Formats: sequence, C-alpha cells, structure tokens
Amino acid sequence: MEEKKFDVNSLIGFLLLGAIMIWYMYTNQPTPEELAKQKTEQRIKDSIKNATQQNIAHPNSKTIDNVVTTINPTDSVALANAKNQLGAFAYSATLPSATEKETTIENELLKIKVSNKGGQITEVELKNFKTYDQKPLYLIKDNNALFNINFTTTDNRILNTKDLFFEPTLSKNGKNQVLSMKLKVASNQYLEYRYEIKPGDYMLDFAIKSQGMDKAINTSQSLQLDWDLKAYRQEKSLKTENMYGYYYYKADDDVSYLSHNDEDELEVVNWVAFKQHFFTSLLKTDTPFTSAKVTSTDLVEDEEIDTTFTKQYTIKAPLDMKNGELNYAMNWYYGPTDYKIFKKYEGTDIKDVADLGWGIFGWINRIIFIPVFTFLSSFISNYGLIIILMTIVVRIIMSPVVYKSYLSSAKMKVLRPEINEINEKYKGKENAMKRQQETMALQRKAGVSPLSGCIPALIQMPVFFALFRFFPSEIGLRQKSFLWADDLSSYDMIARLPFKIPFYGDHISLFPILASVAIFFYMRMTQSQQMNMQQPTQEGMPDMTKMMKYMMYFSPLMMLFFFNNYASSLSLYYFVSNLLTIVIMLVIKNFIIDEDKIHAQIQENKAKPEKKKSKFRQRLDEAMKQAQQQQQEQQRKRK
Repeated sequence: MEEKKFDVNSLIGFLLLGAIMIWYMYTNQPTPEELAKQKTEQRIKDSIKNATQQNIAHPNSKTIDNVVTTINPTDSVALANAKNQLGAFAYSATLPSATEKETTIENELLKIKVSNKGGQITEVELKNFKTYDQKPLYLIKDNNALFNINFTTTDNRILNTKDLFFEPTLSKNGKNQVLSMKLKVASNQYLEYRYEIKPGDYMLDFAIKSQGMDKAINTSQSLQLDWDLKAYRQEKSLKTENMYGYYYYKADDDVSYLSHNDEDELEVVNWVAFKQHFFTSLLKTDTPFTSAKVTSTDLVEDEEIDTTFTKQYTIKAPLDMKNGELNYAMNWYYGPTDYKIFKKYEGTDIKDVADLGWGIFGWINRIIFIPVFTFLSSFISNYGLIIILMTIVVRIIMSPVVYKSYLSSAKMKVLRPEINEINEKYKGKENAMKRQQETMALQRKAGVSPLSGCIPALIQMPVFFALFRFFPSEIGLRQKSFLWADDLSSYDMIARLPFKIPFYGDHISLFPILASVAIFFYMRMTQSQQMNMQQPTQEGMPDMTKMMKYMMYFSPLMMLFFFNNYASSLSLYYFVSNLLTIVIMLVIKNFIIDEDKIHAQIQENKAKPEKKKSKFRQRLDEAMKQAQQQQQEQQRKRK
C-alpha cells in the first residue's frame, strides 16, 4: 500500500486562512469609546426594563414601567437615557433606595412590610390568627395586592408609582412607628406615602401628600388611584367563606355592598372594604373620592381546583390636586371582621361591614346576643358551653310564648266538639260564609282567638333569624373546638365520603343530624297542637293537614342538607334549642295546662253577656254579612 505524502500546499493554505481570520478580528474589534458605549447601554437596559412607548394623549407621550436598578448619578450617559425615559422622575432611580427592599413596621397585632418599589404594602400578617391549616395568616403576601397611582407628567409621560422607587425613612411619633416613603424628583420635591402604626390597633394612619410636584406632574390631568386585592382562602369551608365574602362601601352617606361578580360606578366614596368571611381589608379617606369604579369577581369556579383565592376586589378612583399638590388623609384597616372592634371607630359606619342581619335582626344581635356572648366568654373558656348557656337563656325567655301557644291550642281543643257541630249544621259550599260567621261568634264568646296561637310563633321568628346571622359571623367562635367539632365557625365532620353528594357535600356532619332528629320530634309533637288550631278545610282549598305532615318530614331533611356545610355552632344551637323546647312543651302539657279548668273557664265566658263590639269587629261582621248576602243572591241566580 502506498504511503500518503505530506501535502505542503495544504499546510500553506491553512496558515493563510488563519492569518486572514486574525487580521479580520483585529481590525474589527471595538474601540475603547465603543466599549464604553456598550457598557453604558447595558446599564441602561438593566435600569429600565420593558420600557414601552405608545401614543396616549400626545404623539410624543410615553408610558414607562418597571424601573428596577439604581443608576450611578456620575454616569452622565446612563442618567441622560434615564431622563429620556422617565423625565424628572429619573432622579429617584439615582438614589441608593432604588432597589427592591422592604421596611417592616409592626405592633402586637400586625406585622406589615412596605416595599421601596411603589412605596406600597407588600405583606400584612395578623399575628394572633392562623389559617384553617394552622399556618401564619396573611392578608397580603406574594403580590396578591396592588396599590398604585397613575399620573401624567408635565412632559406628557404616563407613569405608575408601582414601577418607581420610593425612599424610606423610619421614625417614631411617641409610641407610634412612622414610615415615610418618598418618590423624589429632587431633594425637596417628592410624592410621599406616610404610614403610622399605633400600639394595639388594627387601623393605620395613612397619608398621600406631595411637595413641589406641580412642576413634575401635569395638574390638568387627573391622577387615578388603583387598589387591587386577591383574597386568600383562610377557612376550612371554601364554600362558606366565599359566600360571606362581600365588597362593602360607603357612598353618598349610605353603606352598601356589591353582589358576587358585580361592578358599580359610585359617587362621593368615603371608604371601601374588601371583606372575607372573618377578615377585612379597608381603605378610608377623610377627603371622599368624587367618584369610583368598584368590582368584585368570584375566583372560585371549581372548589376542587380554585383553592388559593376566593375573590378579587378592585377600586379605581380619581385623586384631585389642590393648588398643584396632593393632600389626602386616609386610613388602612387590616384585621378581623369584628363588630366590637369596628364599633371603636365612631363616625365611620364601618361597623356595618360586620354583617349581623338587616333591620330588627341586626338590632337583636347588637343589643342582646353580642353583649351576652361577650359577657359569658369573659369567664367561660369553653365556647360550646357558652352556646348551650345562651340557648338555655333564650329558651327560658321564650317559654312564656310557648305557654301562650299551648294554652291557645288547649282552648281550641275544648271548643272542637262545638265547632264540629257548627260544621255539620252548615254543610256545603253555599253555607261556607254562615259557617265561618258562627264559628267566629263561638270563639269570640268563649274568649278564644285562633290567631293567639300564631302570634307566639311570629314573635320567635326574629330571634331565629338573628341567631342564624350571629353564629356564622361571630369571629370569637373561629377555630374553637367542642366535643368532636374542631372549629365551631365551620362544619363538624365525623366521616369523609369517597364521593360528593349534590347539595350535601363529601363529608358527614353530626350536629346537623342531631338537630334534624330534634326538629322531627318537635314538629311531631306540635302537629296535634296545630291540628287543634286548624280550621276545617274549605271546599276548593288545599288540605293543610296533609301539608303539615309533609313539612314534618321535609323540614328535617332540608335541615340535614343545608347545614351539613354550615357552622357547627348554629347546628349545635338548633339541636339544643329544639331539645329544650320539647322538654318545656312536655312540662307545660303535663304539669301546667289543665283542660278541665280551661273548659270551665270557657263555659263561664260563654255565660257572660257579650261585650260591645269594637268598631273594627262591627265593620268585619258587616263585611261578612254583605258577602253572605251576595253569595246567596248568586246562588238564587244560578238556580
């Protein structure tokens, strides 16, 4: 085999190509001036990210976002480029504070972090509370909230405070911690956010002020405040927590709220509150916003997937500059939705955020149940026992009402034979009016009123609905255990189902089962009482006896399904309440009511001369007489 010879021509070719490449790289390397320029441009890119330009109100207007790095004030090229992007606000990017650092202010209740970037609150921890899974409870954390002011500069740039850097200064005002965050355009020209936190208070003083900003901010263009919050899930029952989350606001001196997935345009807004089940984030201003757009969005579409956030709340409101400056005195509230705490802030109406029911129901809760609950909890640590004691007090107070109802039922039972005689005497549809007249005359003469049995039930209804609002809203019951219930503000669970039943859930709660059983026996006991009160069924009218039988089974079943995901404290109350009512009814029936005495009293009343009719009774009898005559006339015509 022939050996390969060394190719001198190939070697010379490779050497020439190498020399050409070295010469090309040498002749095209950047000059020192070009290297400096590249470094400057890189610093500017690091200083101003995602800067965008768009025509807003002027062909040369610009929108600047996300300034994140300090610019060396001695770097004239970088500073010139920053001024080209930010105008006068490039000064804030040259300060040592132009970095994403946080300053902490706190008291015994709150721990709050405020970022240099945007000067806004980036973290709020409630020290005395935990989430349902016993983790630290944060209302704000990991960018779930935004506070921003959008404004136009004098050279027609559109800027956002959330993208600019504030200079922090932490000081003391007596025992209060004061944090001043200043967005500077010069050493003595700035926009300031001032936070002041007081010991033992969930309410912070907050102010938005400016000095010498009329030369930097276009005062002819309105500034817009944006506050946005995505509410974290805090409770075991996501469904219940979401149901009690509302957007409250005070506008035009009226406190109202947004429904789920709703928005509204408001005028003269004093405060807005982002309410979760047991916690509230609130912004109040002493100088009302002249208008505002508010929105509430439900973020839970599927409870199996959407488990981090419950709702998103927003407000957009204009800020007015007076004499070329901003001057707003405000307050932040981050804390529990507690009527007793809200009541301390007199003149604000924020106590209405603690939803205790409207009208008389809220009045009963504020005047009676909250003071009683507060008193009992001051010396009793077992909250299940407190609920039982409250139930006993309510039942004892309402026992005269139960007695009146039973007494009326007993009177009607005594009169039942005579009423049956009237029904037999005046049979048929044509005698319906006469039958009714005779029955009412007998009842009136005996001193018995069928309405007296209904009135006690109506008296109990406000108490029933007041407690229906009280127990699920009382934060004092949150995460308090009793027997097998680990949280009286949420459902109790004795078993987890491997599947989900519509309207019932994927678990079994025991207190609703006990309450349903108690309601069944209570309704069964009262059915005979209601039968005594029931008038004979008129022709063409529904049979009320059958309806009551249906209700005896339907009501406990409805209770079982509805309360399976509700607060166990409410189910506990209804169980104990119905149990006590059954006992009271048995005592009244067997030891207090004497039907023989009632019968003798009715006969004595019948023997007395009939009292003079009232004007109302006269008009009623006259109306019935005319109706009877018209009925008889129609029957004659038909014949």
